[in-house]
Amino acid sequence: MSDASATMNFGRRDAADKLRGHTRYTIDRYMPGMLHAAILRASMPSGRILRLDITKAARMPGVRAIVTAADAPGMIGIGIADHPLFARDVIRYDGEPIAAIAADTLMQARDALAAIDVEIEPLPVVLTMADALAPDAPLVHSDWRNYEILLEGAARGGNVAWEATVVRGDVDAAFARPDVEIIESSFRVGRQNHVAFEPRAVVASYEDGRFHIETSTQVPWTIRNATARLLGVSPSRVRVTVPPVGGGFGLKFDLAIEPFAALLARASGRPVRLVNSREEEMLTCLFRENAEIRIRSAVTRDGEIIGREAVVLMDCGAYGGEQIFLTTMTAHTLGGNYSLGAVRLVSRAVYTNTAPNGAFRACNGVYNTFALERHTDEIAARIGMDPLAFRRRNVLGDGDLGATGQVFEGDVLGPMLDRMDTMRDAAAMPPGRADGRLYGRATTVGTWFVFVGPSAATVNMNADGTATLVTSGVEIGSGSMMQALPQIVADTLGLSPNDVIVRAADTDAAGYDVGVGGGRTTVSLGAASLSAAQEVRTKLLKVASEMIEAAPEDLVMRSGRIEIAGAPGSGRLIPEVAARAQAQIGPISGTGAFTGAGVPAMPGCVAGHFIDAIDIPVFAVHDCEVAVDTETGHVEVLSYRVVQDVGRALNPRAIHGQIQGGVVQGLGYALHEEVTIGSNGRVCQNGFETYRVPLALDVVPVEINLYEGAPSIGPLGTKGAGEVPILNVAAAVACAVANATGKPIQELPLTPPRVLELLLDQKPALSLRHIAEAWTDNLVRPHSVGGSN
Repeated sequence: MSDASATMNFGRRDAADKLRGHTRYTIDRYMPGMLHAAILRASMPSGRILRLDITKAARMPGVRAIVTAADAPGMIGIGIADHPLFARDVIRYDGEPIAAIAADTLMQARDALAAIDVEIEPLPVVLTMADALAPDAPLVHSDWRNYEILLEGAARGGNVAWEATVVRGDVDAAFARPDVEIIESSFRVGRQNHVAFEPRAVVASYEDGRFHIETSTQVPWTIRNATARLLGVSPSRVRVTVPPVGGGFGLKFDLAIEPFAALLARASGRPVRLVNSREEEMLTCLFRENAEIRIRSAVTRDGEIIGREAVVLMDCGAYGGEQIFLTTMTAHTLGGNYSLGAVRLVSRAVYTNTAPNGAFRACNGVYNTFALERHTDEIAARIGMDPLAFRRRNVLGDGDLGATGQVFEGDVLGPMLDRMDTMRDAAAMPPGRADGRLYGRATTVGTWFVFVGPSAATVNMNADGTATLVTSGVEIGSGSMMQALPQIVADTLGLSPNDVIVRAADTDAAGYDVGVGGGRTTVSLGAASLSAAQEVRTKLLKVASEMIEAAPEDLVMRSGRIEIAGAPGSGRLIPEVAARAQAQIGPISGTGAFTGAGVPAMPGCVAGHFIDAIDIPVFAVHDCEVAVDTETGHVEVLSYRVVQDVGRALNPRAIHGQIQGGVVQGLGYALHEEVTIGSNGRVCQNGFETYRVPLALDVVPVEINLYEGAPSIGPLGTKGAGEVPILNVAAAVACAVANATGKPIQELPLTPPRVLELLLDQKPALSLRHIAEAWTDNLVRPHSVGGSN
């Protein structure tokens, strides 16, 4: 196997069908006799269900089944099981499901919803984290103490669903030193909608005592296990298959509407189709969470960071969901980038009576990088040091400790900053600027990581010389399943990637996988696929050695042949060997598995974390130049440059596409996309007319440099490349706007009205009074109590 042969600009085999509209997504699937489903959703954010009568609805024309909380006994969650499928006695957010109906037509199902008799008594409501953390605030979950704990080690209490902490070193002593400057910053960010082209969709059937769920998801095994838990059945009674997915970005990294369709299929005895409307997607999607951050740093006059502490509040909405897991990320994002002395961080998921939030590309990291890099610029300004010089002095390098005490390997960020200098210096000087706009530029750094976790793969060698790859991986549009994995298998077996057939995900056919997200596809599934392909290779070489009369170690597999090394054209075609092997010893296959190596953290540093240290860090350096119109507040991005740590670029063209797309998505978060929640608890932006995403004219071409060679346990030295491109964008834009205007940037997005307020000095300084001044006063439980998990 030649590492060099694995690298190529291999095009996506699914591109033509997708461009022509031939690809059949879940939303395009139909089955004979299929029913159509609709969900009755609450129209208030907090209330008690006094009466729920489905008698009249059940007699409506075409209605075949109605299900409610009585049909779904289980509770699910991450870390804690706090989430029922339907509201039982209490409504906790506007849009919460109360009942679901399946009927012959969608119109009939919707008409029947209106016939359900439901009476709800309003209850006190908390819509903001400040409200939720106020003394004597109403509890979103009055019975929070009774929930099943799925992961020990975190603190919980009242409206604090989960609290993860990091403490390393003596922070109080660091801040008490006489030779330090203490810099404090506060930030607030809003929610972001994924706006996947394909809404969440499912077709479910029930036959022979088993559920078959065909769904648009990133996590087939999560759907399998969570559906079984909610319905009170064995996971083996649930089969999940996944067609091509029309975009995910984290929206589909959790259970969604699948159990509703499964319940209705069992109740009706017919297949059931359930698809969210665009309005349902906008109102109840698992947004990137809104967050509030306060950071304090103790820094010497020559730029050494002696101590840092931070409080991060994450709005998880009505249920803990993925925010419970995402509290872990703060240690590695807000606590990343720079070498720190003493450090203490707390990340708190807070219940509110709003729609639940969830994972979104570089979850938690995008706003923490914004906060950290703005704070870094404020530090540099306070001590009179050039911001780039300060970054060079402090970025993580070989042997440096991360926030949790893990030891980083390799000098990566420093050389990446040098690369960015070269890119900037090579750029043409802009013409004179006398248009009255304000111009600014900024360079930011970011630390992300590949979430590894367990993956499995099987490679079957076909007698015609092709290979079939079987995994639970899902093609969500990134191309990893159609490009990187076939490249890895093909390189191992001496084939063309076009000769590797990739089987669609099926939990009955493939082994367990955490899911597609977190930049893990190429790494985790790639490593498992490589291991499986290597087993096939060993078996084929043994058979070929007898046919060619040469030792296996003297043979190579390349260009569809197995031949003697150094003797091109010798040997046999791979189909000949595969056919001989199948006839002699049976079909040739190999299996592979992978999980994280388990990088150690410092004992006692962390509590409430799902990942104490990161197996594969990924770094990014972004540079952005903006122009700010002083009359309108409009921010125009003039140029954008990225140096991205990729470990090993198997498919440079594919990575370039991911970076370009990630930057554009980040520009939406930084400049356009704003979600507001009314006093009734409802999201105000219910469609594309009111939610502003980047348009064609907002797109700026990105100049890209791929940094290779950083340490990685990924196959062939790879790292995930699809998630990190969005990480630095909001930070780079915000720092550039701050440099252009001379104004402190504390909130996102930087919409024209918000920028005008800053320019006119009408924007008061951000005050987060519900974050206590003393770090320890923000804790449900002192860090030392209960230890770390």
